Amino acid sequence: MQELTSRTLAWRESGRWVPITGHDIFIHERPGPSGSPPLLFLHGYPSSSYDWRHATDRLAEHRLIMFDFLGFGLSDKPPDQLYSLLTQADIVEAIMAHFGAERVTLIAHDMGGSVATELLARDLEGRLPFELVSVLLFNASLVLERASLLVGQKLLRSRLGPVAARLTSEFTFRRQFGAVFSANHPLSDQEAADQWSLLTYHNGQRLLDRLIFYLHERVTYAARWKGALSDWPGRLELAWARLDPICTEAVLRAVLELRPGVSVTRLPDLGHYPQLEDPTASIEVIERLASEAQPGTLPG
Repeated sequence: MQELTSRTLAWRESGRWVPITGHDIFIHERPGPSGSPPLLFLHGYPSSSYDWRHATDRLAEHRLIMFDFLGFGLSDKPPDQLYSLLTQADIVEAIMAHFGAERVTLIAHDMGGSVATELLARDLEGRLPFELVSVLLFNASLVLERASLLVGQKLLRSRLGPVAARLTSEFTFRRQFGAVFSANHPLSDQEAADQWSLLTYHNGQRLLDRLIFYLHERVTYAARWKGALSDWPGRLELAWARLDPICTEAVLRAVLELRPGVSVTRLPDLGHYPQLEDPTASIEVIERLASEAQPGTLPG
C-alpha cells in the first residue's frame, strides 16, 4: 500500500470516519450558517471527495458535507462487496440522518450523478427522507448509450476486469486518468500523485473492476433513472464541460431530450474534471445555485 502524499494526508486529518451502514465512511464536514441547507458533494469514479477540496476555501458562507463512497478514497474498501449505486444511495441517506439534515442542495459529478438520479427516483416515490432543495449535475454518463467509454473502462467492465485491476500500475493510471483532462488544463504531476495515493489507500486499485459495476446498473436501471431525470419536479441544473472525451455533447443532447429546457452552464474549455481543471469556474456555478437556495432568496 502506497503512503498518502503530504496533501492527501492533510485532507485525511481535516475529516473523520463515521460508522455508516456497517462501514467506516470518511467524511469532511464544515459548519455553516444555521437554517441554510448544506451543500452535499458526490464524487466520481475512480476518485474521491478530494476532488471537491477547492470548494472548502471558496464557499466560506455555506455548510459543506463531502464524503468518500464505500470503496473509494479513505472510506472502507471491503474486497467482496457488491458496489451498487443503490448501496451508495443508502449511504447518502444515512449520512444525512447522521447530520440531522432535513434539506440539502446536491452537487454531483460523474458516478455521483448516477447516485443522484437514484435519489431523484426515490424522491419521486415519496421515500427520500430529506428534501432536495436543488440539484446540480456536472458531466456524467447519464445516458450510457451516448457516452464514449475509454478502452480502460471497457476492459474493467469486461470479463477481463479482475485481471486488468490487478495489473493497474501508477503508470497506467496516470496515462488513463490524464487522458480525460483538456489539453489546456492537463493533469499535473502533483494531482496525479495525490489521486494515485488515495486510490491505492487500502489497495483500492485492486477493486477497480468491482467499483465500475455501476456501469452495468446504468443499463439495468436505465428506464428508472432516465424517468427520474425527466419527471423529477424540483430544480435541476447541469454544468457541462465541452471537452470531456467520455461524457460528450452527445450525452448532453440526450439529457436535454429527456428534460427540455433544463438550465445548462457550459464550460467550453474544460474536460472531464472541471472542478480540478478550473476550480474557479466550477465553483462559481455552485455558488450561484447555493446562494439562491438560501432562506429569503428566490430562484433565478
